[in-house]
Amino acid sequence: MNPAEAYILGQQEPFRTLLLQLQVLIEQGVPGATLKFKYRIPFYYLHGSPFCYLNQSRDYVDLGFYRGAWLTRHTELMECRGRKAVKSLRYRRPEDIDPGVLIEVLGEAVGVQSRPWKKHA
Repeated sequence: MNPAEAYILGQQEPFRTLLLQLQVLIEQGVPGATLKFKYRIPFYYLHGSPFCYLNQSRDYVDLGFYRGAWLTRHTELMECRGRKAVKSLRYRRPEDIDPGVLIEVLGEAVGVQSRPWKKHA
């Protein structure tokens, strides 16, 4: 078992179920995404670049998008306070996941990922 999977399976409920459901939706919705363990959390890479991460924190699971600042769909559902580039969807219970919303956000994030991008100095 790789460290990212161990992280997911090592969480207490309801977070384990949340993480597993998100893992399935991400892997179905983003063909070619690779699950790695970076920065002590599960991190998906797409075409060799960071794409999104899963992080259980406090009383929620954060699904953070690496280039979230460029996302425009469902931003009213996203958390971005105190962050310049990352936006995230937060879930407290498995029933909070709306697969339709998540698939739309993932689709937009794939498009953002494929655009040329320069780091800010």
